[in-house]
Amino acid sequence: MSIDNIRHHFTEANKVLEEFISENKNFKDIYTAGNYILAAFLNNHKIISCGNGGSMSDSMHFAEEFTGRFRNNRDPLPAVAISDPAYITCTANDFGYNKIFSRFIQGHGRKGDVLFAISTSGNSKNVVNAAKMAKKKGMVVIALTGKDGGELAKHCAVEIRAPYSEYSDRVQEIHIKVIHSLIDFVEINL
Repeated sequence: MSIDNIRHHFTEANKVLEEFISENKNFKDIYTAGNYILAAFLNNHKIISCGNGGSMSDSMHFAEEFTGRFRNNRDPLPAVAISDPAYITCTANDFGYNKIFSRFIQGHGRKGDVLFAISTSGNSKNVVNAAKMAKKKGMVVIALTGKDGGELAKHCAVEIRAPYSEYSDRVQEIHIKVIHSLIDFVEINL
């Protein structure tokens, strides 16, 4: 790998970010999602987040910023990522990997809660199943996606889609910016 290869990572990321910024709908969707999350917290509901791999890490980061803090000291807010390895392996073993998130939602989700579902392709079956279960329970579904939005785009109240990229790392870079924007929005408006 050369310095030019390294530079290419940054220029490519910048191009994707500029494409995202150029579409005003993205900011309207972030605003709408932020208001759903804010309303849930103000009405004593919780946020449940999920994703696979790097998206699971992002879902954990999203939840911990609410239960901990982002930029300002404040009371903790009720948010949890579906990330307990014992729960995941137990459920995957007994019911299959495609049910790991939906069973958690079935057991813990309540009407008025928010599911924050992350899938860079929009086609992760276990995330799509979680969205379907959340809708069935009367929860609001907010999705972060990429590519063409996939199946997940059909099962959410708000979809925030990263511009098309061949690789998931570019999508995840947009997702983390959206996550930080949403958390900041909630903190400012509480």
